[in-house]
Amino acid sequence: MKKALIFLGPLFDEKEFIYPYYRLKEAGWQVDVAGNEAVAYQGKTGLEAQADLAFSAVKEADYDTLVIPGGYAPDKIRRDPAALELVRSFKLAGKPIGMICHAGWVAASAGVLSGVRLTSTPAIKDDLVNAGAVWEDREVVVDSGFVTSRSPQDLPAFMRELLRALEHRT
Repeated sequence: MKKALIFLGPLFDEKEFIYPYYRLKEAGWQVDVAGNEAVAYQGKTGLEAQADLAFSAVKEADYDTLVIPGGYAPDKIRRDPAALELVRSFKLAGKPIGMICHAGWVAASAGVLSGVRLTSTPAIKDDLVNAGAVWEDREVVVDSGFVTSRSPQDLPAFMRELLRALEHRT
């Protein structure tokens, strides 16, 4: 079975979590959710979502793709060494990594953005450029295994391109 991993943390953006979660399920994917701990996390507007696994219990080899939603969660997630190691492992394995909004912070902290064309919320543009990325203001950018978008308004384009990238891998 095709398996996807989605990162979750406190104050995640609910739309950027829920939309990919259900679109992947709709497309026939098994979706697991990982956080610093296997607990329920509260989103920016109060909705709770459950992490099935702790980052430290996850093996990249068990998954075909990684999705990192935005919100304020990426600022917490990027401080977890196990989460950063997972991002590096997915990148090294050539597996698609989807990131929306502030999610690029996690990849920047993992040190995997040198020369990568991507987009994000403009608020973290400088952080991504300083991490070696080439930032573009577009609804979706696909490059070097990354599928990136700016905000919840870009979710349809984001999922279209992520699913396209996954079709080419399976």
